[in-house]
Amino acid sequence: MDLHKNSRAAVLGCFLILSTLFSDASANLVFSVSHKFKGRDGRSLSELKAHDSRRHGRILTGSASAVDLQLGGNGHPSETGLYFAKLGIGSPSKDYYVQVDTGSDILWVNCVGCTNCPKKSDIGVKLTLYDPKSSSTYSAVTCDQEFCTSKYNGRLPGCQPDLLCQYDVTYGDGSETAGYFVQDTIQFDKGTNGSVVFGCGDKQSGQLGKTAEALDGILGFGQSNSSVFSQLAASGKVKKQFAHCLDNVRGGGIFAIGEVVEPQVNNTTPLVPNQAHYNVVLEAIEVGGDVLQLASDVFGTGSNKGTIIDSGTTLAYLPQEVFDPVMKKVLAKQPDLNLHTVDDQFSCFQFSSNVDEGFPLVMFHFKNSASLTVYPHDYLFQLKEDVWCSGWQSSGMKSKGGDSMTLLGDLVLSNKLVIYDLENQTIGWADYNCSSSIKVGNEKTGGVDTIGAHNLSSASTFTIGRLILTFFLLISAVF
Repeated sequence: MDLHKNSRAAVLGCFLILSTLFSDASANLVFSVSHKFKGRDGRSLSELKAHDSRRHGRILTGSASAVDLQLGGNGHPSETGLYFAKLGIGSPSKDYYVQVDTGSDILWVNCVGCTNCPKKSDIGVKLTLYDPKSSSTYSAVTCDQEFCTSKYNGRLPGCQPDLLCQYDVTYGDGSETAGYFVQDTIQFDKGTNGSVVFGCGDKQSGQLGKTAEALDGILGFGQSNSSVFSQLAASGKVKKQFAHCLDNVRGGGIFAIGEVVEPQVNNTTPLVPNQAHYNVVLEAIEVGGDVLQLASDVFGTGSNKGTIIDSGTTLAYLPQEVFDPVMKKVLAKQPDLNLHTVDDQFSCFQFSSNVDEGFPLVMFHFKNSASLTVYPHDYLFQLKEDVWCSGWQSSGMKSKGGDSMTLLGDLVLSNKLVIYDLENQTIGWADYNCSSSIKVGNEKTGGVDTIGAHNLSSASTFTIGRLILTFFLLISAVF
């Protein structure tokens, strides 16, 4: 299975460009980030898995200041979705809610006149269509302009000076966004403004047009040069480093752009070069102190294969030949468990004792001796009193060459400070209190900024009655 996006040939490579970067380099850029799903009882299990299925399809092929992205929501597997940020766009500024996605790069928002764009959202945010004509700072982006020709390695056939620079992206789940690029002002929470080129979506299909999880667009946070993060780093506004700490106990957490100077994280592993995703080299898995005996090539690396770190995915997906021995070992300490399958895919059971005492630690061992420990209270999630389900899933994902994929999401990353250092091409992590703070260097001032935890979940609410009913009907049917 190809995890890269499939784009029409005429627009392949035409991504987000920042043409005029922030005029006040000393200001910390801040925008509020919240979680799409906020109540522990607010999602059915089938909806959870469907989210991850769509998520997998969306994994795509100067003076630096610190950036504090205010985080909300909760990383608990039974409620999580993509995180979203509120941005102000245009003059006068209007609010737009966009997904923050570490697996893609393009920034786009739905525009006036859009075909099949959602008009309302079930997740408690007001949707707004961007209208270029209503903004005094809007300007058109044509196909003969430098950023468009550079992305296409020359002018597109038939390009004329008055033709807009188009984009068209089809995601792996069949969802499609199409439109054209525009330039306008974006405003972050602390009032920092910048002129940005972004996608104006005028046609959506598939899940992008649905009401259930609707937002105004997607803000890619991948490592490609076309991402907002990479463009800011290239301008010298920020270090090409960012970090997150997702708190699935209290909700919210920490998300910051810049060099983390405190705490020090030395448990790092190199990123696989020339990959669109955050790929790493996984060498072994240990369960309850025993290293699993697996085929030497099961964690193969290279183009479109290997192990992907992705905070936008909820669970952890292992190749079948890895999933089976992991689950066997995890359940070995409790041979009398009566397993039930919920939604035809989740292994659930009744257990009234402390799961951290009743089930083993799982450790992932990576290149350069880096290790990552996953605790039972992380990989088992509680549905109701004394009912637990396993977050380990068989991936069923394969690369073009037939190699199995391993994808590690929030199940593995929650309650850890994860640092993406693209300047040195490494990723690292450490157990951390995600309700506390970290210190990030600010080269502009020569000082250090304290980036604290945020939990914006209380800022908006949504109706969950129907989902709660579905949820408990599912559980009642098997327990």
